[in-house]
Amino acid sequence: MKTTLLNTAITIALQSVGTAAQSEAIPLSGQSETEWRHTLSIYAFLPVRTKGDSTVAGTTVPLDLDFGDALELLDFAAAGRFEAWRADWGFIIDANYVSLEADGSLPTPGSASFSADIRQEWLGLYAAYKAVDAIGGNGQRYAIDLQAGARYNSLRQEITVTSPAPIPVLGGDEGWWEPVIGARGTWVLNERWTAIASLELGGFGAGGNDLQIGANVGVDWRPWETTSLFFGWRYFSMDYSDTLSTGPFEYDVDQHGPVLGVKFRF
Repeated sequence: MKTTLLNTAITIALQSVGTAAQSEAIPLSGQSETEWRHTLSIYAFLPVRTKGDSTVAGTTVPLDLDFGDALELLDFAAAGRFEAWRADWGFIIDANYVSLEADGSLPTPGSASFSADIRQEWLGLYAAYKAVDAIGGNGQRYAIDLQAGARYNSLRQEITVTSPAPIPVLGGDEGWWEPVIGARGTWVLNERWTAIASLELGGFGAGGNDLQIGANVGVDWRPWETTSLFFGWRYFSMDYSDTLSTGPFEYDVDQHGPVLGVKFRF
């Protein structure tokens, strides 16, 4: 089968879902400013284009992929975000899991068969502070909250050549902690609609992740009292490198596409 099957699996596994630009810094009408309020969000990032380079076991491949390539390989993906706020302070838990499986044949003499097991998980723990809270020109509130914390990443990229003769598994598992900072702006347009923009930076060289960027713009629509939907656009980039026992592993890509989410308040 096509070698792009393997390349696509490696790429999309790293970031097929991402942090939605949702904010709970401004309470809903009727919610107390001084009591705890909570939100659970479920979201998905759908990269319509991925460009960059991927290196596994010392072999580098250029990447230029669309969403259809990733959809064929997706085994399971889930992402969620929990926010708890009281007055100007908040606490955020962000979780992500992606699993892909691929198999095919390599363009080598004898058409060697391979299988690929690709997984990424992360768990982010952040503190947030509402630094700005004011009234805009439309008479509605707007706010800016700042975030800082840590994120644990776990990445598996295992490639097994199964025939004509088995060889040692290429790649492996990597895990690391990294610092994360972010800022998010929220502008209430009316009772149902809220505009949101956010920027998140992580890595800073920790664990081999030089810099990870996530930027979002979009709108939150609340058709029900305690449930809303988010529609937006996300840009993501990552510059990661390490050396495993099977050789260099590097991942340097840019992605963009729609991000969709639903959130429940309680």
